[in-house]
Order: sequence, then structure tokens, then C-alpha cells
Amino acid sequence: MDWVTITFLVVGAVGVVVLAASLLLGDLLHLGHADADGPFSVPAIAGFVGAFGFAGLIVASLVPGGVVVEAGAGMLGGLLAALPTGWLALRLTRAVADMPTDATLSSADLIGVTGVVITPIRTGGYGEVSLTVSGQRLKYNARADAPLATGTPVLVIETPSATSVVVEETAALPPELG
Repeated sequence: MDWVTITFLVVGAVGVVVLAASLLLGDLLHLGHADADGPFSVPAIAGFVGAFGFAGLIVASLVPGGVVVEAGAGMLGGLLAALPTGWLALRLTRAVADMPTDATLSSADLIGVTGVVITPIRTGGYGEVSLTVSGQRLKYNARADAPLATGTPVLVIETPSATSVVVEETAALPPELG
């Protein structure tokens, strides 16, 4: 293996290692500046360097000629592969960072939700209810003014804590639980 091959191989490996570290450990280790979302972000540079090294290695290996010709062709081929790769890494990391997510469920979101008793609710005590909120089936500790048997349809009227609700009996099971 000549020095051109080794150089391109090392450059490509460094790019891949930095890219993997920035994508997998970037938030944990604060690798790269959090606000650097322009063309000089860590993932964009690492993608550029990795593609430059590996594409340069491939081109240099395929071109016949001396060391100077191999190095020149490798740099040109590496640059042609590195530009779109850096751009793609930038676009992908921006897409992931700007991805919309659902709002966090709050206690207020439970008021008016219907469900079903899954563990009987005793007078003055707690039981359990199953509620479907935003397509998710959730289980909460529940209190009620009167005892409620398993399978009783209920309506949430209050949320005294993050893990408990106050319910009252309602007319019918909600469609998603029926």
C-alpha cells in the first residue's frame, strides 16, 4: 500500500468516526456547537471529510499512473463525492432537528376523556381505569364518589395528580374500548 492509499483511507476513517460520534454522542458530549447548523456543522464537515477520503481512495486505486496522478485524481474524485455528501448530511441533520413532535400530554388533556374501569373502585379508595388519549391506551389510578365495578364506562372529571384521576360513571363505553 502506498502513501496515497493510506492517506485517503485515514481521511475517510476520521470523517466516519467524527460523523458517528456527532450523530450518536453529540448531545451527550456536546460535540460541536449546538447552534452551528449552517454549512460548517460537525455532521456536514464529517460527511464531507469521510466521502472525500473514501471516494479519493477508490479513484486513486482505479487510475493508472504515478503517485502524483493518483493523488490528483483521488483529490478530484474525492471532492466530487464530498460536496453532495456534505450537503446531504447537512440536510438530514436539519430535517431531524426540525422534525415536529406532538405536544407533551398534560393533566388538562385528560379532563373529559372517557374510559373503562379495569380494577374496581371502592368507596374512599382507588381503583384503576384505562383511558385512550391521542391514540394511546393509558392506565391511571382512579377515585370516584361511588363504588364502580370492573367494566364500568367512566368520564374523567378531575386530575388531582400526574398518575391519578377522578371519574364518574357515564352512559356507554367509548368507541375505542367497546
